[in-house]
Amino acid sequence: MTVRNNDEQRITSSDDSFFDDIRPCKDEEVALEIKKIIEDKKLVNDIVRYRYKWLGRSFAFILRPLVKRYMQQKFGKITNVAQFQELVARFMQNMIESSTDGVEFIGFDKLDKNKGYLFISNHRDISLDPAFVDYALYLNGMDTVRIAIGDNLLKTKAASSLMRINKSFIVKRNISSMREKLKELTKLSTYIGLSLKEKHSIWIAQKEGRAKDGNDKTDVAVLKMFYVYGKKNNLSFKEYIKTMNLVPVSITYEYDPGDLAKAKELVMKKNTGKYQKGELEDLISIASGIKGYKGRVCLIAGDPIYDGFETPEELAALIDKFIYENYQMYPSTLLACGIDNNCTSEQKRVFNERIASYPQAYRQQVLDMYAMPYKNLCKLKEQEK
Repeated sequence: MTVRNNDEQRITSSDDSFFDDIRPCKDEEVALEIKKIIEDKKLVNDIVRYRYKWLGRSFAFILRPLVKRYMQQKFGKITNVAQFQELVARFMQNMIESSTDGVEFIGFDKLDKNKGYLFISNHRDISLDPAFVDYALYLNGMDTVRIAIGDNLLKTKAASSLMRINKSFIVKRNISSMREKLKELTKLSTYIGLSLKEKHSIWIAQKEGRAKDGNDKTDVAVLKMFYVYGKKNNLSFKEYIKTMNLVPVSITYEYDPGDLAKAKELVMKKNTGKYQKGELEDLISIASGIKGYKGRVCLIAGDPIYDGFETPEELAALIDKFIYENYQMYPSTLLACGIDNNCTSEQKRVFNERIASYPQAYRQQVLDMYAMPYKNLCKLKEQEK
């Protein structure tokens, strides 16, 4: 399979310079990207402001050099992507021990180490969803994924460098021209197709942005984007998707560290019709997701989808079905629906105290968020009758 860029140059590899503006970092570029992170003044200032808060206002001139020195010690010796991902794996282990009641990975051990897979999951946490998929693959001796991220997360040079070192590639969202949108869509589809052909696995969310209301539903447009490259090579939708080894993944967090923040955003949108993100909001969301209590976490990977569909709509329905049926009905979900038969008194206490600690104006939205997966499962079962 080949495509041509505007210079009629044949593109047969995801390493082609045609993808330089969206691709992840190469090993020989890691040292420079690490240097950019350490020397990024805005990142250092943001860390001081977020980590030290009131202290940072008066002693920023002392704290900034200390933060830079810490980053130099932590990252300065990293010279390739594999070293960085080893660091991420240790970080994930520590994060699991400190902020969860255990993580369960199911189905990943059945995957073939010699294949590249297209992992599509529901999306609840900005950074942890793909990080947990990566960790599951790491534990099973498999190569980690190339991660699709929106360009909205690349607000600083440091963020861009960090994401690229962690094998992220860019989905350009802020494009107004239809011609440019089609051009970037084609490039993205080609990059994903070539990566999979080269046995590089990919992670992408089932729709743009997190499911802040808890409604995990695959966007058909994402599946149509995959097919742009397949169509160029005269394959039917089903024929091309079968080559991608598409694996649905259902991710469940018993408790969402960002539940209140998401509820505030949704309520404000309902009441005013708009919501303006704060300057550090994405950074704060990432940090709270990492540090916040998550209870139990479960990731279930399905078998690759090769049959049962002909159209993007039918494939989306299969992905949704898998996610709904494998989403874990933890007490947080059941209690939000008013179901307490199988919940212990301790589980009820933890849930009720969490909800009661939130302002009254946001409690119902939080409850709706936790209840949505159960409602989706019930709706699915009703449709199958």
